[in-house]
Amino acid sequence: MNKISFKSLSKETWNDFEKLFGERGACGGCWCMSWRLKKSEFDKNKGKGNKALMRKLVNSGEEIGILAYIKKEPIGWCSVAPREDFLRLNNSRVLDKVDDNPVWSIVCFYIDKKYRQKGLSSEILKGVITYCKKKKIKILEGYPTEPYTENMPAAFAWTGFPSAFIKAGFKEVEKRSKSRPIMRYYY
Repeated sequence: MNKISFKSLSKETWNDFEKLFGERGACGGCWCMSWRLKKSEFDKNKGKGNKALMRKLVNSGEEIGILAYIKKEPIGWCSVAPREDFLRLNNSRVLDKVDDNPVWSIVCFYIDKKYRQKGLSSEILKGVITYCKKKKIKILEGYPTEPYTENMPAAFAWTGFPSAFIKAGFKEVEKRSKSRPIMRYYY
């Protein structure tokens, strides 16, 4: 595997994000807005609307996440930002706050089809850890999906798998559902 480098999503890297996500906006017109909007608002904006909303966030300078590159090619994405930025996360009983400590949340991965099932999720998580360390974040939190079948479709892997989080140094801190642990990385 070639060396992976990382860049924050910004006005300067928008074209790489757009290239990685393609015409469909990664998965069904999501453009990584699912966690940031009410379901009805997300559904109404699927496709071009979600893309425009994401671009507006990027142009405002808001923290959104990081892109992963091999050579100069964008091959992966991870959404990471303050927990408060994710409306749907904050309204979830299963993924409700563990405590009152401020955390940054990892809510989504997207890896180019050519690079899936090669262990890149944990490498991207390591990039996120480094990115957040530079920002002096104290706690990173993730919400992976426990696979329920050996060949789980990629569409259901967008929050990552516990094994990738463990490999990157995360620990399970809460589990209110058999398939959705809450995992943390402490600096």
